[in-house]
Amino acid sequence: MEQVDLAGVTWFKSSHSNGDANCVEAAFIGSGIVPVRDSKDPDGPALVFPADAWSAFVAGVRAGDFPADC
Repeated sequence: MEQVDLAGVTWFKSSHSNGDANCVEAAFIGSGIVPVRDSKDPDGPALVFPADAWSAFVAGVRAGDFPADC
């Protein structure tokens, strides 16, 4: 996969994070991809997912497909 320039993107984390640093952040950059990073390491690497795969993952989380005790 080619490099994705993430300079200047706006990162979001869940409203359920309560400001904690132990979160996953995502950026929605409108190019069919969703980069995801660890909020504890904002200068570290980001994983980049196809937008449809990210949407399927979020739908699975909302549906309870991933138990919290995994």
